[in-house]
Order: sequence, then structure tokens, then C-alpha cells
Amino acid sequence: MTAAYKLDRIDIKILAVLQRNGRITNVELAEEVNLSPSPCLMRVKKLQNAGYITGYSAQIDLARLGPTLTVFTEFTLKNHRQIDFARFQEALEKIESCVECHLVSGGYDYLAKFVTAGIDSYQLIMEGLIDRDLGIDKYFSFVVLKSPFTKQHIPLSRLFDDGD
Repeated sequence: MTAAYKLDRIDIKILAVLQRNGRITNVELAEEVNLSPSPCLMRVKKLQNAGYITGYSAQIDLARLGPTLTVFTEFTLKNHRQIDFARFQEALEKIESCVECHLVSGGYDYLAKFVTAGIDSYQLIMEGLIDRDLGIDKYFSFVVLKSPFTKQHIPLSRLFDDGD
């Protein structure tokens, strides 16, 4: 199966169900998407082989584990050559506490999300990035005080179901 594989409505529904509940049994999944178990399993395997499903994981309630600090950080780089972007991205990717990194348009270059044990840990990360001379011109930190809600799933049917 290649990346050119065209998803149909059932594939989108399978992906939507799996992102909500990756532990669902094949029989339950088949029932939800109105297929028999064997064709459903074949579709899931095709979606995995085509790279649409990249893995399965557990969602952890960090607050139950202990105190953490979440910080969104805007980064602006001094230079905007491809090599500068690549070097910066490579450095951030190696930081385990950096859980998201986005190249964005607008007044800065990157928006990153860090989850650390506290402000001291975050500060050490930032000092390390600055010390490495990665071409950071400036950065702004936004400490999360409270997250009224976070969604772990994307509304796939609304985005990709073209009504075929």
C-alpha cells in the first residue's frame, strides 16, 4: 500500500474510533464502523502499513503523578536559512521535556511546549539552549496556570469525510 491510498468514509471512521480508544477490540471496532471483524482487521492493518496509524499510547494524568509545569515558548531565530531551522529543530527534538514544536507564521518562528518538573528545570533547559548558541534571537515564555480542557483527538470526520 502506498501513501497515495485514498481513504474512504469507513477508513476515516476507523481512525476516529481508534484515536478515541486505541484499546478497543477488533470486534467492537467492527461493530462501531458497521463491518464484519475480518474486513475491519484488514483495513486496520492496511492503515498501519500505509502509515496512517503511527502507534498507540496511554494518556497519563500528570496531576496524579505530582506537580509539573507546562510552558509554551515562542522562539525567534537570528537567521532564517534552512540550516538554522534544521539545527534548532534537531536541538529541541533531543530535549525530552519538549513535547511539541511547531514552525509558525507571524511574529516569531517556533512555538514549543515544554512539560517539566518545575520552573527551575525549565530555566535550566532554556539556559542550555542559549549556551549552545543555536541562533536564538529571543524567546518568550508563557507558563500555563490551568488547562480547563485538552482534547486528545481531532475531529477526523469533520475534516476529511467528503461524503463519498
